[in-house]
Formats: sequence, structure tokens, C-alpha cells
Amino acid sequence: MSKQKRTWDVILAVVMVLLCLLWVYPIVLILLNSLKTEGSFTTSTVFRLPTAETFAGLRNYVYGVTKMDFLSSMGYSLLITITSVVLILLCCSMTGWYLTRVNNKLSKFMNLLIVFSMVVPFQMVMFTLSKTADRLKLNTPWNICIIYLGFGAGLAVFMFTGFMKSVPMEIEEAAMIDGCNPIQIFFKIVFPILKPTMISTAILETMWVWNDYLLPTLVLDIKKYRTIPMAIQYFRGGYGRVELAPMMACIIIAIIPIIILYMTCQKYIIEGVVAGAVKG
Repeated sequence: MSKQKRTWDVILAVVMVLLCLLWVYPIVLILLNSLKTEGSFTTSTVFRLPTAETFAGLRNYVYGVTKMDFLSSMGYSLLITITSVVLILLCCSMTGWYLTRVNNKLSKFMNLLIVFSMVVPFQMVMFTLSKTADRLKLNTPWNICIIYLGFGAGLAVFMFTGFMKSVPMEIEEAAMIDGCNPIQIFFKIVFPILKPTMISTAILETMWVWNDYLLPTLVLDIKKYRTIPMAIQYFRGGYGRVELAPMMACIIIAIIPIIILYMTCQKYIIEGVVAGAVKG
């Protein structure tokens, strides 16, 4: 029995390694092609390693950063991502805590309504949203986070409410006996307990906001503000011309912060997702 189990473990390990290689392969392919000269791209050479004739070094990275003002786009992406994620975490953690502790029909309906918002496709509301954002002056990098709060609340509230159902009520009752008001209970007692779910939710929301192209394109003034996905699209010129090498170089630059964030906080992801899936 143990020998059979070891055999299945080896097979499972091999399958997982193959899946990991298939998952990483597109990123490796983009990295290799970002090191090639622009004129070396054909359907037959795109899968080959750079040669002495086609190797461009870091020229594509320098060209991409300077031509598209990529550092400015990265600044806008950082601003939008940080403000949006912080707002989502703060508001949704308090909402999840409230909906869990105030257990009545209204809170259950609100919880169902928020979770249902994850089902609604963005394409159903994108044109109305664009017009509304212009009227409410939510079309700048400094306040677009309010729109992201609306679209990101469903997943975040779902995870926070699931985690709060596993937190004993006695902890908060003890703090209340010691004289804490609801705000103090949340920030001094509940907020530190939410750390695993907070980090995993932050990573998921960061990957979404950082890589989002459609919402900033619809809402922001593209002549003034460009996020990283918007800037990358400008490598597509007229008459079907695409500067592939600089585009791939900028894609590599764009995914580096997400990879660093994920590698730093990966141990909290499964823990937070599992905690957020607790059934009450």
C-alpha cells in the first residue's frame, strides 16, 4: 500500500511540475523575445533563443521606458492600485464584520446583494459607468479608487464575512466589558485577527487593479493619464504595425512588482482563502 502511494505521489509530482512549466512558459517566451531586435520577429523565429545577430540586450527596455513615458504610467498605476486596495480593504473589512455580527434579515439581504455583484459582468454597466464617472468627476487617478471599491467589494466582503464567522464572539464581548466602543473593538481586536484574509485579499485585488485595462481606458482622460496596460497598448501603431520587442520588454517590467508581491506574501494566500471560505 505504501509503495502504491509513493508511486501516485511521484506521478502527481511529475504532473504538477509539467503544469508549472506550461504556466511559466509564456512568461519565459516574452522574456526571451524582449531581448531580441525588433526586426527579428517572424512566425518561425518567435520560439527560438536570441542569437548573436538578434540579441538586443536592454535596448528594448530603454526604448520602451523612454518612448512611452513608462515611469509616469507606472506612477499612475501605483497610485491607483495603492489607493484602491487600501480603500477596498478598509471599507470591506468593516462591512464584513458588521454583516457578520448584526445577524438580521437586512444584513443577510445586504450580504447576498454584495455577493451577487460578482455575478454581474462589467460590460453590462461600462458605458453607463463612463458617463456617470464624468459627471461625478471620478475620472482622475486620484479618485478612480471609488469606482474600484464598487467593483471589488463583492469578493472582498465575501472573504471577510467568511473569516469573521470563524472568530469567536467572546473576544469582542470581553473587549466591550473592558470599555471599548465598536470602533476600538474593530481596530484593536478584529483588525489584527483579519491579517491572513487581509493579505490574501490585498494580493488578489492588487493583481486585478494593476493589470486592469478596460476600466481606466473608459474612465480616465487618455490624453493626460495612462496606466501601464494603457501605455503598453500604444506600441500598436497604424496599419497593423506593432513594436513587439519594446512591448514585451514593458510587459516584463509590469509583471515584476506583482511577482515580488506574490513571492513575499504567498504563504498567506491559501491560509486567507481557506479562512474566507468557512461556512457559517
